Amino acid sequence: MILDYLPLFLFALVFILILFGYPVAFTLGGLSVIAGLILYDIDFFYLLSLRIFGTMHNFVLVAVPLFVFMGIMLEKSGLAESLLETMSHLFGRLKGGLAISVVIVGGMLAASTGIVGATVITMGLISLPTMLKKGYSPELATGTIASSGTLGQIIPPSVVLVLLGSVLNVSVGDLFTAALVPGILLVGMYIGYILVIAHLNPASAPAITAEESATFWSTGSTKKVIHAFVLPFTLILLVLGSIFLGIASPTEAAAVGALGAIALTASQKKLNFEILKEVMRDTTFLTCMVFMILIGATSFSLVFRAMGGDKILADAITQAGLSPNLFLLTVLLVVFIAGFFIDFIEIIFIIVPVAAPIFSAMGIDLIWIGILIALNLQTSFLTPPFGFSLFYLKGVAPPEIRTEQLYRGIIPFVIIQVVLLGLVILFPEIVSFLL
Repeated sequence: MILDYLPLFLFALVFILILFGYPVAFTLGGLSVIAGLILYDIDFFYLLSLRIFGTMHNFVLVAVPLFVFMGIMLEKSGLAESLLETMSHLFGRLKGGLAISVVIVGGMLAASTGIVGATVITMGLISLPTMLKKGYSPELATGTIASSGTLGQIIPPSVVLVLLGSVLNVSVGDLFTAALVPGILLVGMYIGYILVIAHLNPASAPAITAEESATFWSTGSTKKVIHAFVLPFTLILLVLGSIFLGIASPTEAAAVGALGAIALTASQKKLNFEILKEVMRDTTFLTCMVFMILIGATSFSLVFRAMGGDKILADAITQAGLSPNLFLLTVLLVVFIAGFFIDFIEIIFIIVPVAAPIFSAMGIDLIWIGILIALNLQTSFLTPPFGFSLFYLKGVAPPEIRTEQLYRGIIPFVIIQVVLLGLVILFPEIVSFLL
């Protein structure tokens, strides 16, 4: 009887050790190998080498380092800073215009990085001091930045969606297409909220002065707009357009994006050996982290399934009489809570592979599931008291920003996220509209 529940014990032990701070990749891989050696023998792990070689031959995963390189290059080159400055003057005469520009820039950075921590920290360092200086309320400023920084979870080309496509065994291009409408809706809902707040309480979101606007537009403004907005937007459009039109695979489009980011940096006269070395080092670090976790997760998945873990879960759901909808809500709740404590990469490689076969057996569309999980992860990154985005922003915020201000500011954006998640659950056509 005890042996029947060994897979669940292994799963719980992995989760507990990760919460205690042990490295995710080595916890997953190490415990799985120990369990495999005890229960089976060394020959069993011949299957593991086959699985790892299968992962190495997965052409789609090459997109991960390329998209990461593209995003880090755009950030390190100073394009993010000039983009925010330009957008703030484009919308600056509108009440709440600076916050709206932060949301749009956050969306554009999301479409180039997909890495939450990098985007939130960049936006926090660049825009938070400016927003506070212009008279924005700390709550609206911090809430806007933290929520905009997590748009990389859902707006393509997102590293999250690339990894979800690999784990769910669905087309990454289809996931990108399916995520486009929810991503645009979310940006629109954020902007709508900011406009309402600016109308109800103009003092919390003032417009920039006419003098500041005049100074910007009188000094080579057209060239600034082209360099800071039009060129990065064109690059993102080319990357996404080539995927959506079927001209290029996500991996090929990612390569175009990486090369385009180098060209944009060179056009800004910012490309030098130091920048290139720093970008390559950060890209290598993030890519190695992702793939080490993937190897650990592959070991865990092999042992877990060999022990009959997936069958135990499927039988438990059948015996409990859980409907597909109830099971979906249970998984979303588990992913949401896990997002408080561990990074999205670990969640994708630990929880999703366990649930995916059950969703598939229930006949649920895995593209829809992928978008729901991405949206859900994004919500968990924002939710107090443990949301990762809040920790990232607090780390770079000025000393006068209190934690309770950050929490109060993010609550409306969390509500917006939950509303959108509910709409996507109730109306799956939002995801399938462009498919």
